[in-house]
Amino acid sequence: MEPERLDKGLILVLTGIEGHSFLNVAIVGGLIDACLGHAVDIVDWTTGNKFLSLYHLRGWQRNIGAAEKLARRIVDYQMQYPSRPVWLVGHSGGGGLALLTAAALPEGHRVTGVVLLAAAVSPGFDIRPAAARVERAIWNYHSKFDWFFLVFGTTILGTMDGRHVPAAGAYGFRGPSSAIAQSSGRLIQCPWNWRMLGKFNLGEHFGCVHRVFVAEEIAPLIGLETNAGPSEEEISCSPRLDVSTTP
Repeated sequence: MEPERLDKGLILVLTGIEGHSFLNVAIVGGLIDACLGHAVDIVDWTTGNKFLSLYHLRGWQRNIGAAEKLARRIVDYQMQYPSRPVWLVGHSGGGGLALLTAAALPEGHRVTGVVLLAAAVSPGFDIRPAAARVERAIWNYHSKFDWFFLVFGTTILGTMDGRHVPAAGAYGFRGPSSAIAQSSGRLIQCPWNWRMLGKFNLGEHFGCVHRVFVAEEIAPLIGLETNAGPSEEEISCSPRLDVSTTP
């Protein structure tokens, strides 16, 4: 969060329902490994009590309030550093909060992009309000092998938006709102594939936050720094940029 980094852009890493943990630190580690010049900050939107993880997942009104607070922080940053890129990277429940935060931005303010890693929201979640507040796109990294947390877990306990179904972080977004966002290029679905094994992403709930995967798969999206919309390479979810990493 040094001033020289803040002057180049801001990446906000939103924790899962567990709060600040080695998982979010791994995401930050991957972004730093990739030599991005942006400021990077972990946003713990939870109560800080890991025993209240289910409340963090299902406390809808509290989560809306947390998203509005974070949206105000983004606006304050953009007032101080106009035209700088702002990215939201959210894991699990943090993916849901990233969508709520983007949707909470006032007219005239947008984030550059949103990256969802195993998002714990329902496939039918209305993504249009968030998509209207991004300059480039929302990337949804999902895996059908995330059985324990995003198939069984959300079916039994519910998703962040209160649906008892497998989450969008398992099978992707579906339904009219996601179809509209996808057709406009504002939503890019990125299913797990076997090539990700080489980046230490095994397809379960935590593979997508491995620092090598983040450095080689997520950081190149952020590093492209363009408002011209997603390229064919981005849409394929197979960035070909070679990024040196230090695992």
